[in-house]
Amino acid sequence: MENKLQISIRLIAAVFLLASVSACRKDPPKKDDVTNGYENPSSGMKGLYLLNEGNMGSNKASLDFYDFASGLYTRNIFSAVNPAVTLGLGDSGNDVKIYGSKMYVVVNGSNKLEILNAKTAKEVGKLDIHNPRYVTFYKNFAYITSYDGFVAVVDTANTSVIKTKITVGNQPEEMAVVGSKLYVANSGGLNPPNYDRTVSVIDLSSNIEIKKIDVAINLHHLKADQYGDLYVTSRGDYANIPSSIFLIDTKTDAVKKDFHLPVENFCIEGDNAYVFSYSYTTKKATYVKLNVKEETVVSDNFITDGSESSIKVPYGISVDSSNGDIYVSDSPSYVDPGELYCFDKTGKSKFKTPLTTGDIPGHFAFLSK
Repeated sequence: MENKLQISIRLIAAVFLLASVSACRKDPPKKDDVTNGYENPSSGMKGLYLLNEGNMGSNKASLDFYDFASGLYTRNIFSAVNPAVTLGLGDSGNDVKIYGSKMYVVVNGSNKLEILNAKTAKEVGKLDIHNPRYVTFYKNFAYITSYDGFVAVVDTANTSVIKTKITVGNQPEEMAVVGSKLYVANSGGLNPPNYDRTVSVIDLSSNIEIKKIDVAINLHHLKADQYGDLYVTSRGDYANIPSSIFLIDTKTDAVKKDFHLPVENFCIEGDNAYVFSYSYTTKKATYVKLNVKEETVVSDNFITDGSESSIKVPYGISVDSSNGDIYVSDSPSYVDPGELYCFDKTGKSKFKTPLTTGDIPGHFAFLSK
């Protein structure tokens, strides 16, 4: 284990390194195992935050950072930057997003929303919310789903107070904003076989639920494309009803297509949706690409060089909008540390991070400046 002097020397070296490299770096990330005394040395950093969930009840949620300029991959920076925060990031990190100068981290098992300085990961606030799941934003407000059946509304200028709570369906999950409406995927995931099967529609001018859209049971992920349509996933019942991904037309607020594709997670970037699934029966994954403009499947494998076999159990996915790079996290056991893989926009492997991630890597936030 390094002593404090050795860590300080490494941090000073990192500062000089950052000053001498270009932000257009294309090399794979370097090993950087600083987990204590970390300090973000550059206000102009660009990079990727990776939120590791940590197994429920283990209090092992953590935040990693990959610096695009220096190529350094740093683990567990939250605890290093915030040593005074008792128990670190907490139990079960479930979502992370950057909005303005702040980063919002939803920590489900610890019943809190951590608000951090996006450039330094330093804690600037914290809000207690029971059973929080996901966060999204509209104008000057943050919206956070709670499994207690509501969406909390928080003024981003005053993150210590919940302005209101909007009642929605059972155990709401991910959200998306289209125009002046907020769409919320309701799961009912804690009440099998009595799952919810609706998407709540909230008028953001009044913060009132105005309708529900019937879709399918046990909804989870929900994202909007650039044409105003919504893609929402159903987890099924894990037995007789399979998972699938559905398309909702927000002009009519009605389902217009069931793709009949197995799905674990997905992301949308431009005209492409990247959808993956994993079967615990066959121990195989699928990586399908959709064209959201044409609303069709364009490829049954968006990883084009055969390197998908190195991923044991895909868990999280995101795309860097600046260059089209596709990031897929691997969580082989859902308990132990995982891996992070990067593919270019053509689906060819670029690198795997030299360090393992934290436990159950699943959520991404890109720091653009």
